[in-house]
Amino acid sequence: MASAAEHLASSLSLANFQKATELKKRLWFTLGGLILFRLLSFVPVPGIDPAAMQALYQTQSGGILDVFNTFSGGALERFSIVALGVMPYITASIVVQLGGTLYEPWKALKKEGESGRKKLNQYTRYLTVAITLVQGYLAVRGLESQGANQGIQAVVQPGLLFELAGTVSLVGGTLFLMWIGEQITSRGIGNGVSLIIMAGIIARLPLGLGQLLEGSRTGSLSAVLVVGVIALSAVLILFICFMERAQRRVLIQYPKRQTVRGMQQERSHLPIKINTAGVIPPIFASSLLLMPLTVLNWAGNRATAEGGASDWLITITTYLQNGSPAYLALYGIGIAFFTFFYTAVQFNSEETAENLKRHGGFIPGIRPGKATEEYFDYLLNRITVVGASYLVLICLIPEILTAQAGLSIALGGTGLLIVVNVTMDTVSQVQSHLIAHQYGDLIKKAKLKTTPRRR
Repeated sequence: MASAAEHLASSLSLANFQKATELKKRLWFTLGGLILFRLLSFVPVPGIDPAAMQALYQTQSGGILDVFNTFSGGALERFSIVALGVMPYITASIVVQLGGTLYEPWKALKKEGESGRKKLNQYTRYLTVAITLVQGYLAVRGLESQGANQGIQAVVQPGLLFELAGTVSLVGGTLFLMWIGEQITSRGIGNGVSLIIMAGIIARLPLGLGQLLEGSRTGSLSAVLVVGVIALSAVLILFICFMERAQRRVLIQYPKRQTVRGMQQERSHLPIKINTAGVIPPIFASSLLLMPLTVLNWAGNRATAEGGASDWLITITTYLQNGSPAYLALYGIGIAFFTFFYTAVQFNSEETAENLKRHGGFIPGIRPGKATEEYFDYLLNRITVVGASYLVLICLIPEILTAQAGLSIALGGTGLLIVVNVTMDTVSQVQSHLIAHQYGDLIKKAKLKTTPRRR
C-alpha cells in the first residue's frame, strides 16, 4: 500500500502529465475558450467609433464603471459585444437558486434529480436573455446620452437602428459567453463562468500594476505605499490559501463489523470547509449590486443630457460610488448574506443526517436523526460566521486601502480572492485527473502481473 502511494505521489510529474492525453485535451479546450473570450472583448458593437469610445470612457471612468470594466476584462471601455460579461447569467443564477429555495414548484424540480436540474438550467437561460435585454438596451441608450452630454460622439449614427443592433449584439455576446462557460465546465477543466471572470481580472492586473509603478516613478505614490501594497497582496494570497484549505473534521463512527482481524470499530471523518461557499458570495454580491447601480448611472447620465438629473438621483449615485461607505456596507452585507445562503444550499443538514442514519453512522455523543441534524446546523452556523467574516475582510480591507490611495480596482481584494480561489480549484481538478490517470495505469499493471501465462 505504501509503495503504491509513493508511486502515485512521484507520478505527478511532467513526464506523466505528457501521457495524460485526456487531461491535455481538456486543458487546451479551456485555454481556447478563454482566448476566444479575450478576442471577443476587442470586437466593438456595430456603429461604435473605438477612438471616441476610449476618450468618452476616460471622462466617465472611476466608481462603479471600473468595477464592471474589471469583471469584463476591459470590454466595457471598448464597448465590445461582450461588454456585459457573464454578470447577467450570474444574476439569473441567483434568482433561480433563490426560487429553488423559496418557490415550491422549483423546490420540487430540485428533488427530481437530473431532469429537474435541466429544467432549472433552462429557466436560468431564459432569465439571462431577459436581464441582458434590459441591461443591453439601457447601456446603448446611455451611451448615446453620454456622447451628447460630453461632446464626444462615440456612436457613429445614433438612432433606432443603432439601438437595435447594439442591443442584439450585447445579448448575443453574453449568451455566447454563457455557452463558452458551460462548454468549459463540461469539456474542459474548472468552472467555466468563474474562469471567464478570472481571465477578465487577470487581463486588467498588468494595467493596475503599471499604474502603481508609474505612480511611484512620478512621485504621486510613495515608495513605502507601493511596497506595502505588494506585501499586502502577498500576505492576502497566503491567507486565502490557508483559509480555503481550512476545514472542521467531524468524527463519524459506524457499528462494529466483522473483519479478518476480528470485530473492529470503523471510523471516518466528515470534512466541512470553513469557506463552504467558495468564491460565489463575492461574485453574487457584486452582480446584484452592479445591476441597480449601473441602471442608476446610465439613467443619471441620460437625465443630465436631457436637461438635468433629479437631485435624489445624483445623491444616490454619489453615495453609492465604489469605495464609498454606503457601497462598502452594502457589499459587505451582500457577501455575508450570500455566504450563509449558499452554504445552506451546498450543505443540506437534514439530508446528511438522514444518510448517516441510513448507513448506520453516528456522531459520538449525538443521537442519530433529528439531533444529528440540529448538531450540523449548530456547527455549520458557527463555521459560516468565521467564513463570512473572512470573505468580508478579504474583500473590503483592500478595497478601502486602494480607494484611499486612488489605485486600480484590479488590485482589490475581490479580484484577488477570485483569482486565487479559482486557480486553486482548477489546480485541484488537474491533480484529480492526474491521480485518476495514474490509478488507471496501476490497475493495468496489476492485471498484467496477475494474468496467467499460456503454455
